[in-house]
Amino acid sequence: MEPVAGRAYGIADKVEAFVRETIIPFERDPRATSHGPSDELVMEMRARAREAGVLTPHILADGSHLTQRETAIVLQRSGLSPLGPLACNTMAPDEGNMFLLGKVATDEQKARFLGPLVSGEARSAFFMTEPAEENGAGSDPSMMMTTCVRDGNDWVINGRKKFITGADGAKVGIVMARSEDGACMFLTDLPDPAIRTVRVIDTIDNSMPGGHAVVDIVDLRVPASQMLGQSGEGFTYAQVRLSPARLSHCMRWHGVATRAQEIATDYANRRMAFGKALIDHEGVGFMLAENLIDLKQAELMIDWCASVLDTGSAGTIESSMAKASVSDALFRVADRCVQVMGGTGVTGDTIVEQAFREIRAFRIYDGPTEVHKWSLSKKIKRDWKAANA
Repeated sequence: MEPVAGRAYGIADKVEAFVRETIIPFERDPRATSHGPSDELVMEMRARAREAGVLTPHILADGSHLTQRETAIVLQRSGLSPLGPLACNTMAPDEGNMFLLGKVATDEQKARFLGPLVSGEARSAFFMTEPAEENGAGSDPSMMMTTCVRDGNDWVINGRKKFITGADGAKVGIVMARSEDGACMFLTDLPDPAIRTVRVIDTIDNSMPGGHAVVDIVDLRVPASQMLGQSGEGFTYAQVRLSPARLSHCMRWHGVATRAQEIATDYANRRMAFGKALIDHEGVGFMLAENLIDLKQAELMIDWCASVLDTGSAGTIESSMAKASVSDALFRVADRCVQVMGGTGVTGDTIVEQAFREIRAFRIYDGPTEVHKWSLSKKIKRDWKAANA
């Protein structure tokens, strides 16, 4: 692989300095609630990022996007604090939604919906997942229950969505629904009285503003001009978004895991037990050594997958490999950090316990590890059949 351009390291260094010096002190801010940081806190941090020149750093002033390999370097640094991606505007779902709109939206749609996201003035939500108890779309999007019907110059959408990250407080929505042609995507302004938050769910993670909501969509009317792409092509567009989005999650949580390792390492070198520092006990030192190995292997997997995406490949198989392996590796890192720190590791005195919770959730969203392994096993079978035809 060719070396990554130097511009990425310059941007990443600025992002890291900003996160460490300006954003980490916000980690104890009471506006970081159990359902995610408040919009007041998000906008305050983004104002700081704008002043520092690190807001939406992966999208350049001319509108061009860093390569995936360059983006990986920048997003890993923004993830050194759970609040860093929010402050720098590199957080899900906005980062993935910006990528999708940049690829699929019309110029008019970009001006209206993408512009406020890139500037950090608005948040967005991606309405795809549906309640499992109603047998709706989850890891299998073909089970989509939400419908859209053409009515003159409008589409009328009805359905229920669940685990919709950031819906509460978002200004831009991307809604997936099923027409006679197949899956469709629509852009809509939020809030809208036809999109009703039933409840915000209590979940293990709390890094994303607005939390994760159950939402009813009742007779939502969307002009045909706000359909994203073509009717029936929604699953294709979903893959445009999801393959790099899975990798972006890997990038951000790699940063959080790196920070947890820093904290655990500091603790192990300062804490004394049985006449010596914890780091000098093999049981502890070996856990930190294993963390270094997992972090480096995860970094290499991210870089490899990013390089594949940069060739123009859809990268579906590669992103499944990265998502499954990196999420599990980073969870091992976070788990060992908690273990190294003992009682302190399960308190809110540091971000280590939050890293553990957030990365545990990461193993499920954007496809559980088992779904990605199932996808990979199907490829193995296809390849075997092709080789033995």
